[in-house]
Amino acid sequence: MKRSRLLHITLATCLSLVFLVASMGLGCAPAPDTNDVAPAPVEPEYTWRMANAWVQEERNISMQLFADLVNHYTDGRVHIDFYPDGLLGTHDEIFHAVQAGDIEIANVCPYVHLIPGGMLNWMPWTISSYDQLAVAVDRNDGVLWNIMTDVYDEVDLQLLWFTPMGPYGIGSNVRPIKTPDDFADQVMRVSGSLGFVRTVQNMSEGTGLALETLPWADVYGALERGVVDSAWSLWGSLIEERHHEVLTYFTDLGFGFDQNNVCINQQLWRELPSDIQNAIMKAGMFAEERDFEAHRRIDREYQLTLREFGLEIYYPTPEEKAVFREKARMDEIWEELCLPWFEDRYPDGRAKMNQVLADLDWILENF
Repeated sequence: MKRSRLLHITLATCLSLVFLVASMGLGCAPAPDTNDVAPAPVEPEYTWRMANAWVQEERNISMQLFADLVNHYTDGRVHIDFYPDGLLGTHDEIFHAVQAGDIEIANVCPYVHLIPGGMLNWMPWTISSYDQLAVAVDRNDGVLWNIMTDVYDEVDLQLLWFTPMGPYGIGSNVRPIKTPDDFADQVMRVSGSLGFVRTVQNMSEGTGLALETLPWADVYGALERGVVDSAWSLWGSLIEERHHEVLTYFTDLGFGFDQNNVCINQQLWRELPSDIQNAIMKAGMFAEERDFEAHRRIDREYQLTLREFGLEIYYPTPEEKAVFREKARMDEIWEELCLPWFEDRYPDGRAKMNQVLADLDWILENF
């Protein structure tokens, strides 16, 4: 795997975005010359809808930027109306609408009940930082960019860009999770994401941890009522979804990394002229860079805020994290959950999976 660039927003990039926004009429502009005649507005050739099922401020800002940039880079030929906060339905409803072409673009979670290879987007103990994810999703040779493009191809979607939410830690109301033994005698909320469930089962093996599968929307209430003692969460969710109010301890384990994918209906994509495809990809690149930097910044701010709220945060050492990772036995989980998809998709599925694992290991060792 070639060495990939990091998706940092540099000062030059920031300045270019400032000038770009100004040129789009979204910032300060010089007073018009009254002798000039304003050109007639361009009637768009394509008018699309884009949806996000969740209330996520930073992600919504990035998706609105993407819509504006598509309009700018296509000289008004494409107009996108963005509908945040579940205005067009639940996640699964939106996903099926994009498949059918009733909604053109959406922020999608690759849940395996919808997308057979979706678990590859966020397998535990692969990506644990924004820098690592930036390398993995590079459009030139990024391992996750390549593999998730194939994953979405199977469900008639075209991947456009990645939108991250950060590393997963584990919150508890019993004790801080410093070693696998600290899972003992707790009930933990888990989701239907089998990669995460199998990882927690292995890491907690022999401790008596019980797992309770609940929807994400029920995490707050379940912790508040004592239905569960612990749950995995993110810095953003601890603040924005108020998980900090119903948790005493939080361990920054970083055993998984959350990222969703902005996708477009594949048939629509294939019918577009190449110049519009290129403009959309360019807009996605800038929106993705903005989204990475915004979430990296907000994660730091949220950690300071959580300390003020009184949440007890534990930061494991690399050696302590290695104990959890070893106990997770990720090779077995890849064999069980991922290998069948690779073998169905590629002529030599095992060799392809081994190459993906090698590329991910290279990223972990170097970034």
